[in-house]
Amino acid sequence: MRLHLSRKGVARLTGMAAVLVMLVGCAAPPTAAPTTAPAAPAATSAPAQAPAAAAVPDYAAYKPPYGAISPVALNAGSQASCTNLAFKGGRPNIAYMPPATEFNYYMAIGKGISDEAAKKGADTFMLAPQSGSDIAGQVAMLQDVVTKGVDAIILSVHDENAEAPLVKRAVDAGIAVIMVNSDIPNFPTAVQGVVGYNQHGGTYKMGMYVAGKFHGIATVGALEGQPGYHSTQRIGGYEDALAQFPQMPVVASLPTAWNVETGNSAMMDMITAHPEINVVIAANDYEAIGAAMAAQALNRNDIAIFGNDGDTTGMEQIYAGTWNGTVNTTPYVMGQVVLQVTLDCLAGTYPGGWVETPVTIVDSSNVINFLCHPETLDPKPSKEYKCP
Repeated sequence: MRLHLSRKGVARLTGMAAVLVMLVGCAAPPTAAPTTAPAAPAATSAPAQAPAAAAVPDYAAYKPPYGAISPVALNAGSQASCTNLAFKGGRPNIAYMPPATEFNYYMAIGKGISDEAAKKGADTFMLAPQSGSDIAGQVAMLQDVVTKGVDAIILSVHDENAEAPLVKRAVDAGIAVIMVNSDIPNFPTAVQGVVGYNQHGGTYKMGMYVAGKFHGIATVGALEGQPGYHSTQRIGGYEDALAQFPQMPVVASLPTAWNVETGNSAMMDMITAHPEINVVIAANDYEAIGAAMAAQALNRNDIAIFGNDGDTTGMEQIYAGTWNGTVNTTPYVMGQVVLQVTLDCLAGTYPGGWVETPVTIVDSSNVINFLCHPETLDPKPSKEYKCP
């Protein structure tokens, strides 16, 4: 019996075309063609001027730092402006609000933000609930920050619809809101910017890598995150890649709370019900870490596990052979990039859109290259490695 049918990946939405409705008045035709021009009506006011067309942002002219890609437009109606902000100069005060403190990944983004802020003369602080499932806690914190006022908010959410009303309040108050660790082109309310990696594209690339490793033949189980945009994109990328290989069916797919504990319990349930599974794909590295613990407890060393993040602990475990590979999304670098984008928005020089940050497929063959550069990792590796 299948525990849960896996869902197909959802392709990123493109921009919506506006529909113009023209109302045309109807009149009866004259009985005969006029022989003279009609008199011009008396002028009662100056002729109406057509509204000026909005300037198209020059996205290509904006060059983000640290290897990030020039921005592309968000969907129509999803872009707030970096002009007319409440910030009028001086040393900016910026709130970093990840969904939880339980994930080292968000701490790595925060370290990139704080290190870059120290270089650029900005003040930053972090505010987040402990648990990634505490949506109400993050909503309350966001309300407090909006009420007290800051110059900008760097925000990452697990439930975009729950946060949207307060994001709108922030933007309406002249606070710049930049989403991080995201590539959403249509957040439920307009935001000034989005910074993050291509979630569907990263796991699609990893899915093709997995298919190559197994020569297109394996039985696959999936560990999702909490329901929402991020989980849909990440598991969808994996599934869209594997769908091209009929002998690599995804026979079970279970949600988690994005953490080690629920990754462990979901893996236990999935492998018990489907012992034929020999490949597991996970929406983040914490689920993969929990899955590896469950596989060891079940004495299933024959199961290959693949994650998504670039978490330091995850990469150390890949190096040790505990599990197999991940999409390294360079969270520390992402933090550096989003801080600079935020400052550029406050300065009015950021055109808006989504700035894509780099990813790399990591396995035992190249993970040492990242562990040997602890300056780009947070937390730091647990030990020093012999570097090539």
